[in-house]
Amino acid sequence: MLDNQWDLPKVKLQLFAAGYCKHPEWVTIRGGKLGTVSIPAIFALIEHPVVGYILWDTGYSERFLKATDRMPNRLYRLITPVSYRSGDSAVKQLQAQGIAPEDIKIVILSHLHADHIAGLRDFPKATFMYVSEAYESVKRLRGLAAVRRAFLPELLPSDFEARTSLIMRDRRVGLPADAPFPYVLDVLGDGSLLAVDLPGHADGQIGLFLSTAHSDYFLCADAAWSREAVQENRPPHALAGVIMPNKEQYKRSFERIVNLHVKCPQLRIIPSHCPEVWSWIRGGVEL
Repeated sequence: MLDNQWDLPKVKLQLFAAGYCKHPEWVTIRGGKLGTVSIPAIFALIEHPVVGYILWDTGYSERFLKATDRMPNRLYRLITPVSYRSGDSAVKQLQAQGIAPEDIKIVILSHLHADHIAGLRDFPKATFMYVSEAYESVKRLRGLAAVRRAFLPELLPSDFEARTSLIMRDRRVGLPADAPFPYVLDVLGDGSLLAVDLPGHADGQIGLFLSTAHSDYFLCADAAWSREAVQENRPPHALAGVIMPNKEQYKRSFERIVNLHVKCPQLRIIPSHCPEVWSWIRGGVEL
């Protein structure tokens, strides 16, 4: 898809993990082991040559722990036990690199599950970008209904709507008929960040294509939980569908990512909870 068809303006990319949770491996990938695995909450820092610093999600934060102290939100943490240390938050990791909270200009939200939005309140000057379905599908949910959709409304800043700039459908760019996706959405209008719809795991979930000086990337959020799952075409166990608003849409999204890998094997696909990508982060792999 990006091979010989797109020459995207280059950005810089860094990946981080803001905490992790435990989950049975067999749920996350067909044929997985019975034991639990550590699943990182990965977020990305994108440095755009004009816009400046952009985040892709935020991972966990202290606010997630506070928000899940009491029932029914406590169920979220009981189902996916979270390991989080002081210093793991996106804001603290960025500050350690000399990047102030006010330096983050945009946060692109793949979807609004709590493990992707828990750090939003730490970035007071950022504009929030996402497709409308992501918020419209959950904004009225509270209590157990919200927890069932992995959404904790108290994690959103009070001015969330005022600071929103939707990724609009009129930014659509059609793709060739044999491409895994029918179109992309030009997020910034300059071709540097291209979003695609990946519904199923969450309403309004998107993935993001970008290119650095070293490689092309596809950030696929939770449409797949590991690179291994994509490379070996091993989707999650059917039980994972219990938390999904649309299992059939998830299946189609996963199949499109597998097809993308087959067509563009050089493309680095980055699931937001991939243990292999976590090892890249800890090993300082050049991106």
